[in-house]
Amino acid sequence: MEKEKIRASLLGEAVEDLRLADVSECSVKVLKSYRRLGGFSARYIVEAAELLWEAYSGGGRIAVAFPANLVATGLRGLIADSIRRGLLDLVVTTGGTFDHDIARGTGHKYYVGRFEIDDVFLKELGIHRLGNILIPVENYGPPIERFTHEMLEELSALKSSWSPSELAVESGKRLRDELSILRAVYEKGRLLVSPGVLDSAFGTAIVTFNDKARASSTARFVELDLISDERRIADYMYEAEKLAGLMLGGGISKHHLIWWAQFRGGLDYAVQITSTPEWDGSLSGARTREAVSWGKIKPEARHVTVPGDVTVILPLILGYLAHEAGIA
Repeated sequence: MEKEKIRASLLGEAVEDLRLADVSECSVKVLKSYRRLGGFSARYIVEAAELLWEAYSGGGRIAVAFPANLVATGLRGLIADSIRRGLLDLVVTTGGTFDHDIARGTGHKYYVGRFEIDDVFLKELGIHRLGNILIPVENYGPPIERFTHEMLEELSALKSSWSPSELAVESGKRLRDELSILRAVYEKGRLLVSPGVLDSAFGTAIVTFNDKARASSTARFVELDLISDERRIADYMYEAEKLAGLMLGGGISKHHLIWWAQFRGGLDYAVQITSTPEWDGSLSGARTREAVSWGKIKPEARHVTVPGDVTVILPLILGYLAHEAGIA
């Protein structure tokens, strides 16, 4: 009984999703102040916002790349709103985005916690910790697997091979949450690619669905078609006259976006927000200038790396864009 009370107290404040309307007015005021501030990271934030506005207002597309941990936070709604309102176009992300978007999109709450909570005790309480986000065990794996298996039951009757981008659309079609990224992708007809989709509960659910099919005489298998999405992102790159890349963090999402951008001669605009240093040689910490040497960003492109926490910086940038575009 005591553990139940402690668990309830830890899960007292649910994570809430932001919308563009929540941040647009204050973002403009903050950036005006930052423009006069002079130093240090504040100047990078102003430059990033103005750079992306130049790209957007000039008819360019903004492709966004991000890891799944952001979808566990209130940035989920902000990204979804930005897709729905046409600020963000192509989405490149990790498999965990399916996880958190499906879990939260089916009504399973995540909660505000602390980094310092004892993880052994959290394990005893049946709570996962993602940074300072707390996720009850029952709100993660089981509902994701249930949702995915039910969807694949329907889809396997239509055809056997599905790409991650098609599964993103089909997932979004089945989610009724307007703050869902997958729902926004479905509604706006956007391309979402996830080259590492198997590294997730969603990807594992595809595997377990096929395991169940082996034990059945009637069930059909589902094959994951990654190659067709590579053709789709290649076509997207070649068709874009002006392309801006907004890279949140690093990893496979960032690299996949800039990797394919090199085949069109590189990005025309690029913004990276990262909390990782560049001195260890990691892609996550690599500044945008490094991508120029690889042909992933054009030598003449406007580009900037903003050091800091995405959850602090992105609302300012997207809020500014929404205000300037008159859509929030």
